[in-house]
Order: sequence, then structure tokens, then C-alpha cells
Amino acid sequence: MLITKAPKGTQDLLPQDSYRWQYVEEKFNNTAKVYGYKEVRFPTFEHTELFLRGVGDTTDVVQKQMYTFNDKGDRSITLRPEGTASVARSFIENGLFQLPMPLKMFYNVPCFRYEKSQKGRLREFHQFGVEVFGSKGPMIDAEVVSFAVNFLKSVGLNDISVNINSIGCPECRAKYNEALKEFLRPKTDELCETCKGRFDRNPLRILDCKSEICNKLCEGAPRLLDYICDDCREHFEGFKKSLETAGIEYKIDDGIVRGLDYYTKTVFEIISGGFTVCGGGRYDGLVEEFGGDSTPAVGFGLGIERLLLRLDELGIEITDNDKPQLYIASMGTEAAIAAQKLVFDLRKAGVSAEFDHMARSLKAQMKYADKLGAKYTIVLGDNEIESGIAKIKDMLTGEQTETKLDNLSEFFGR
Repeated sequence: MLITKAPKGTQDLLPQDSYRWQYVEEKFNNTAKVYGYKEVRFPTFEHTELFLRGVGDTTDVVQKQMYTFNDKGDRSITLRPEGTASVARSFIENGLFQLPMPLKMFYNVPCFRYEKSQKGRLREFHQFGVEVFGSKGPMIDAEVVSFAVNFLKSVGLNDISVNINSIGCPECRAKYNEALKEFLRPKTDELCETCKGRFDRNPLRILDCKSEICNKLCEGAPRLLDYICDDCREHFEGFKKSLETAGIEYKIDDGIVRGLDYYTKTVFEIISGGFTVCGGGRYDGLVEEFGGDSTPAVGFGLGIERLLLRLDELGIEITDNDKPQLYIASMGTEAAIAAQKLVFDLRKAGVSAEFDHMARSLKAQMKYADKLGAKYTIVLGDNEIESGIAKIKDMLTGEQTETKLDNLSEFFGR
């Protein structure tokens, strides 16, 4: 094992790339502010039982992908594979149900799933998410979709398809499960070993299996939409109408069941270039499952790595604005000290400025300033220090302007 190699399925975020992440994070935060969502932060790990009960013990996430271990107190702990269960736990533990409803929250967290590393899929990945508690009406479902759509468009991702479905409530889904079992019963011997175990306990999960064999066996299966009850159908019709009111085009995809057991009624996915960049839905029973009062809820998760990968594929460039406004080059020890003082004073005034820390020659300093992308440069020598005046050069146009050194902050504040 090489200690200088990151674990499989993880990657470093390097300084030269961090501006891209900061850009999408800022856009997401701005969208959250416009929509009235406030940030929630929660632990990286939780008691394993939280995910067993919330996500579902027949899901791929729980059966195959969780990072679970016993801590020194012999407690079973799991690194979070997703964010919703943690937010629901926090909602109960911290008495957030006492706040005015609907309670609208967002987060930006790393998640962990042990799965095959491939394009757009990592074992440590990062996720934007939103969760709304307290509203049972379909208009809030449409708002959540609208949040995702507007955010994606704000970063330049316009080739998106909003696909929606309803997977009903526990009551109508029970009827569907029986119909699905009848359809699959003659084929049970051909199912993968995991899905054989799901057949009696949770046949809906077979539709979400990643096995090509199981996918083939499920072709022609009954449509869940044909089995939803009147209440769920009314909710779905209201959801569609609300999307139309919001000006959001959508497609009905009756194959969407999502991979987590807590979903009820509304489910949706946003697709771009074959990637599911965002997915979510309603989970009205999760808070009650965790011991809280019955509380309707809806939300989504959005993978940051997948989003950035898709932006790269489309050639959508993100401008690096994280560059110094001024680089002060110096000649000699006294000038270096003066450059340091000027830079520190400029930073106090909110101006991004740099100077030499590597004892470079003047020529090397100017090359470095160019590599940094500094907008302006100044060269300090004995004459500039004595007169208190220097020429500030615009690195883009080459234009030089004489300015007093003690007025530099005013120059950048003009």
C-alpha cells in the first residue's frame, strides 16, 4: 500500500481547481437564499440503525454500500451515505418541529458509499441537498424541483430533462407489490441473489436493481402509476399542475422508483447527458419512522462531482476570479520590507495583493505575477520608496499610471 496514494474512490480537490467548486457552491447558496432556505449542518457519521430504518435494509445502499464499523465503545457507526436521514433525525432531536412551518433547509456535505468507482461515481462524493418539513401539498414539491432547475440553469446547465413519477403511499404500494410479485413469481429463480431476498420483503427494490439480468426480467412489469390510490393520484395531478404553473417542462417516467425506501408519492430525477445530476421526492413517513410525530417532507440530493463533470463535457467554462488585484515586485532588502508593509495594509483594506516570498530576481517576480494572473503590478526600488510614488501597470493593456504609494487602497476603491 502506498501512503502517498489516496484511497480508491476518493480524490483531492487541488488549489488550482477549488475556484470551480466555490463557484457552484456560491450559486447554490444564492439560490437557497432566494428561495428562503437556511443551512443545516450535521455529523459525518450516525448510529447505523438510523440508516437501516430510514434508507431501508433491502436497498443497495444498506446491503452493499455503507461504510459501517464498531467504535471503541462497541457501537455500530456508519459514515453517512446520504443526507436526508440525518436531517430528519436532527429535526426530531432538536425540536425543530416547534418552529414555523414549512421548515426549509439546505446542506452541502460529503457522503460515503462503497461501490465500484467509475465516471461520475466515487466512494467519497459531495452532495447539495434541500429538505422541507411540514407541508403536505404538491406545490412545495414543485418548489423543490424549481429550486433544482433554477440552480442548474444558473451554472449554465440548460440541457436538462425533468422526469417525474408517483410511487404512491404505503397502502396503495402494498397492492402494487402483490401485482409485481405475481408478475415476477415465474422468474424468481433467474433473479440475482440479492433480489431473491427482496422478492417477499420488498419487491419494489427489484425494479431498482443494477443487474442487467434483473432489468431484463422486469421488462413489461405492471406500472406503479396504475395502482396508486385516489389521494396519491390527486397529489400527482396537483404536482404536475404546479410544475406547469412554474413554467417547468417535465416528462412522466413510470420507471423512476428511487433507490431509498423512505420515498412516498412524488419522486423525480433531473437528467443531463445520460447522467442523473439530481434526484429526490417526498418522504412523508420518515420522521414518524424515527419516533417523531407524523410530518410530511420533501427534498432532493444533487451530486457536485457529477455536476462539474457534466459542465466539463459541455465545455462550460467557469472563470477563475480568485486572482490578486495587485502584485508588488521589489528590488533590494529595503524595497522588500516596504512591499510587505504595503501588501499588509492593502489586505486590511480588502484589496487582494501579493509580494515576493522566494527571493526571486525582478524578472522572475514579474513572471510569477503573470502566472498568478495579477491584474496590476508595481515595481518598488529606492527611487519609488524615496519619492513615495510608483507606476502601477495594467497587465492586460500595458497602460501605466503614476500613483502615490499611500493612496493605493483609494486607487482600487475608485
